[in-house]
Amino acid sequence: MENNAKHEAQTWSAVIEPNGKFLNLNLKEIWNSRDLLHLFIKRNIITVYKQTILGWLWFVINPILSTVLYMFVFGGIAGLSTDGLPQSVFYMAGVLLWSYFSACFNATSNFLSGNTYLFEKVYFPRLILPISALFSSLVTFAVQGGLLLITWLYFRLGGVQIHATWELLALPLYVLLLAGTGFSWGLICNSLTIKYRDLNSFIRVGMNLLMYVTPVVYPLSLVESRSYGWVLRANPLTGIFECFRHSITGLGAMDWGGLLYCFACMCATLFLGLWMFSRSERNFIDTV
Repeated sequence: MENNAKHEAQTWSAVIEPNGKFLNLNLKEIWNSRDLLHLFIKRNIITVYKQTILGWLWFVINPILSTVLYMFVFGGIAGLSTDGLPQSVFYMAGVLLWSYFSACFNATSNFLSGNTYLFEKVYFPRLILPISALFSSLVTFAVQGGLLLITWLYFRLGGVQIHATWELLALPLYVLLLAGTGFSWGLICNSLTIKYRDLNSFIRVGMNLLMYVTPVVYPLSLVESRSYGWVLRANPLTGIFECFRHSITGLGAMDWGGLLYCFACMCATLFLGLWMFSRSERNFIDTV
């Protein structure tokens, strides 16, 4: 009786229970853990190229190597059109957007199974890890964006007829759509691969294929009149790439409808991804 009385009188400062609701994101808990979010963002930035010889120079080397490779393969050997844009500007713009999208997707698609050792030791809101990756990847995006600006100025001052338009003010919108799409698609894949690990191989292949049905290395105008042009139109990322290139060069057309379509797809997949994550989060420790 005495032990029962002590147990009833005991109060707890925090109670951790499994999430039993249909969709419970607990945004207040994430906000209260913002200091931890800052630490993860700092960790991601510092450890990217830790213990490497060139260190942060890889932020610049990677987009340069990718741009040169695309210029040689797609611009030289394949002879694909760039709609009159300098090849380096065209391909570097594509590399910039695709690198950020793929970084957001990769960081989200396996964050549960890839950090099991951490989740087993201490509790914190799980979504903090992929959210921190969205912000830390902005550092790479900013550095590579500066490299694109230098390349753009080189051709602009050299007399090439390219100019930025007022639609460049929508750059935060482009970044938000890329991050939201990569995050939502990553959550869906993450929820599936927890139980079915062999799906990781299909996802890697799928990401490689996705790049080629996204206007990264060729303009939409090159394929939209062909029988398979609808595939690119169905890709939510297409509008972002086309609008961004128009914003920095003044060539092509601003596809507001494509951005609206991307936003609608992002909202739908984000809801689906969060719902699937809520279900898989309850017992993922036992699964992995």
